Amino acid sequence: MLYISVVNNGILYVSFDVSGFRQALTMAFTIDEINRNSNLLPNVTLGYRLYDNCLQLGIGFRAALSLASGQEEQVILHKTCVGTPPVLGIVGDSSSTRSIAISTVLGLYRVPMKFPSFFRTIPSDVHAMIQILKHFGWTWAGLLISDNDYGFHAASSFQSDLGPSGGGCLAYTEILPWGDNPAEFRRIVDVMKKSTARVVIVFAYQSDMINLMKEVGLEIQLDYTSEAWTSATVLQTPHLMPYLGGTLGIAIRRGEMPGLRDFLLQIRPDLHHNSYGNNFWEYAFQCKFAPPPAGWVEAGGALCTGQEDLESVETEFLDVSNLRPEYNVYKAVYALAYALDNMLQCEPGRGPFSGHSCGNLQRLEPWQLVYYLDKVNFTTSFGDQMSFDENGDVLPIYDIMNWQWLPDGRTENSHLMKTKSSGTLNPKRSLLTFQTIIWPMHYYSSPPQSVCSESCPPGTRMARKKGEPECCFDCIPCSEGKITNKTGGCPEDFWSSPQRDHCVPKKTEFLSYSESLGICLAATSLLGTFICAVVLGIFIYHRQTPIVRANNSELSFQLLLSLKLCFLCSLLFIGRPRLWTCQLRHAAFGISFVLCVSCILVKTMVVLAVFKASKPGGEASLKWFGAMQQRGTVFVLTCIQAAICTAWIISSSPAPHKNTQYHNDKIVYECVVGSTVGFAVLLGYIGLLAILSFLLAFLARNLPDSFNEAKLITFSMLIFCAVWVAFVPAYISSPGKYADAVEAFAILASSFGLLVALFGPKCYIILLRPERNTKKAIMGRGIES
Repeated sequence: MLYISVVNNGILYVSFDVSGFRQALTMAFTIDEINRNSNLLPNVTLGYRLYDNCLQLGIGFRAALSLASGQEEQVILHKTCVGTPPVLGIVGDSSSTRSIAISTVLGLYRVPMKFPSFFRTIPSDVHAMIQILKHFGWTWAGLLISDNDYGFHAASSFQSDLGPSGGGCLAYTEILPWGDNPAEFRRIVDVMKKSTARVVIVFAYQSDMINLMKEVGLEIQLDYTSEAWTSATVLQTPHLMPYLGGTLGIAIRRGEMPGLRDFLLQIRPDLHHNSYGNNFWEYAFQCKFAPPPAGWVEAGGALCTGQEDLESVETEFLDVSNLRPEYNVYKAVYALAYALDNMLQCEPGRGPFSGHSCGNLQRLEPWQLVYYLDKVNFTTSFGDQMSFDENGDVLPIYDIMNWQWLPDGRTENSHLMKTKSSGTLNPKRSLLTFQTIIWPMHYYSSPPQSVCSESCPPGTRMARKKGEPECCFDCIPCSEGKITNKTGGCPEDFWSSPQRDHCVPKKTEFLSYSESLGICLAATSLLGTFICAVVLGIFIYHRQTPIVRANNSELSFQLLLSLKLCFLCSLLFIGRPRLWTCQLRHAAFGISFVLCVSCILVKTMVVLAVFKASKPGGEASLKWFGAMQQRGTVFVLTCIQAAICTAWIISSSPAPHKNTQYHNDKIVYECVVGSTVGFAVLLGYIGLLAILSFLLAFLARNLPDSFNEAKLITFSMLIFCAVWVAFVPAYISSPGKYADAVEAFAILASSFGLLVALFGPKCYIILLRPERNTKKAIMGRGIES
């Protein structure tokens, strides 16, 4: 025979603890039910021993230690079951204080005890209270606790779970004193009265609350909601209704145990030779067993016969409709039985213990059963799934109660709601289902509001008050780019609205065709292209005239075409940057200008060669500057720039970029050059050719006018170099779209400078002074005269 023991609630001789006695008998009923179940623990008989702790911790200690140490009296059932039976486990008191203390000692022996050292069938009520607070948005509450382990454990769990991650704060935490201490209770009531918290959470015994409510009734009329005592005397007191009406409380899960009532009806004092049965019988039938106390019979008191009919009296003992602690005793015993059954089904050599051994009845150790308790999983006859999590707690299932008036003016704890686990993986994710709740009279149909600070209105943010909990804050306007939401900021491409209550897309900025600057640059580009086309047409039409032929007409045509490309490439700097425009704009600009400057350089070199050939013995120099050599030189110089651009694009290509550094509320689209070295080499190559052309033209400026175009080239190169020297600092210092505008302006300015300086005088003679467009005039005065 294996023993399961219960250390139960005290049974007082003055007022009998019916619930405690029923819990003890529930143990007996459950053991009997298990022993009659042929599928659970076959060939094994469970026994039990009941102890009364008389509400005294010391008595409970002695009972638990005697069980754990094997100092129990021997039992003789038959020859195969003699001696001190092993203690399989201890089902503890429903009181936290006494169970915590006993489990601390029993833990040294590794004896499984149902609360809370190893496992408990009554889950912590802290989680349920936090779920209720979150559901109603109560972020500011007071906490009252008893001066014992139950209160301290609840306060510790509440503060950790409700802390920064829980979204709530405690306005105060007060410990209710033991006994009658009016001064301390008045101080606590004064704290409650001064606090702005309209919700009070209470983890305390009913005796503590009765003393507190005496002071509440004298001093204040407080609207609050608390963790409650579902069958407590304090909630059955009508004159406290103005203060406790609407109270919410959590109750242990109610369960049903078929057959329990019939089992209770079998109780007879002659079948239970202990004080439990006799005391209960005297309490139920208001009689005394012989010999009665002196004067009992004379006063009209009845004598108990032991044959009275339990069904003939009204007693809560037989009310099995609201079994809460009893149901958890029932589950606790079944958990031990299933754990033992799983242990006995272990296959030798495949066990979980040392050497793959199994536990057995002959050498059963309590710690072996702990291993199987941790893994037990079964469903009760009521349909509840029973298993323990990593903390030794069962899946939390609660009943939530509400104290309210009945239609006839009586009060009751009316069952309102259930909260149960939505899954075994995370049993603390709960589903709350509400029926009608009667709130305190000052709130009528709506729940009270209990917050330290109201939620900040749109456009403001929370600023925590110094020295206050995080639930207490001031609301200050949001800074730029911030809005009122969980993150407080806007995504990268968004900015706060003027009201700071939502995000709006940031404004975009780039050199567009729709703005005046872009329109002016585009119009100037097209105008320059058109002028180039007109000049080219004039030169083609007058290509046989002396002034066109004297100025190397082929190079002039190439120069005009390259200038046209220079004007057109400035359009690539207008519009929203794309990858292809970023890559093409600098390549087209670099190649077009190198083509242009190469033509000018070759023209200058031809001028020098012709002048040298006009001297005796200098004819040989012209063979190096024939038409093919001129085209080849221009082609080679242009190909070098094309190679530079290709290497730049391949190694570190220019690309579009969204720049948010210039303006917080604006996105500037721009092209990043990719490689600063590549851009510098491109510009440097153009500058090298331009300087070389300028130097050669400067050297040839004083040659005879008949052969001299050098002065025009010198002037054009001076303009070109001046524009691009000024471009560098202007480009570096210009942000965003203005950098593109500066570069486009430099292209247009230098192109117009070359066009006007080189072709203006010729067009003037061709169109306005045709008398000078003769061979005689050119040989006599030159085009500069």
